[in-house]
Amino acid sequence: MNQALKDLGDYIATHLPNDVREARLVLDELVLSAPASSIVRVLTFLRDDANCQFKLLMDIAGVDYPDRELRFEVVYNLLSLKHNQRVRVKVATDETAPVPTSTQVFSSAGWFEREAWDLYGILFSDHPDLRRILTDYGFEGHPLRKDF
Repeated sequence: MNQALKDLGDYIATHLPNDVREARLVLDELVLSAPASSIVRVLTFLRDDANCQFKLLMDIAGVDYPDRELRFEVVYNLLSLKHNQRVRVKVATDETAPVPTSTQVFSSAGWFEREAWDLYGILFSDHPDLRRILTDYGFEGHPLRKDF
């Protein structure tokens, strides 16, 4: 077990008790679960806190679990160059409930959110330009959904 990551997870959960539902290690990687409404606060804390310094958003990925009530997970992968650590933050949503955009925290999130919208149909509220990025504008559907 990576004790430094476990300690970091405990630190984050302690400082964001209303925003982090779970902090756990999965295969020696720190994974945080948060409600969609808290994603901006969580990402801002992870970026700005001196013990975190996760300044790089490496990716935002969509995951489809069609048998779940909240069928989609939005997964944010962050990197701290200063501490040489990674963290993964997961939020769950469905086909109609938007996740707040994280473009005000990481400008690169705009492209990743557009990709998640295009391929999965995951909505991001207040996104500055939520439109298709990989499929044609006239394309119907979202090709990475399990039921497409």
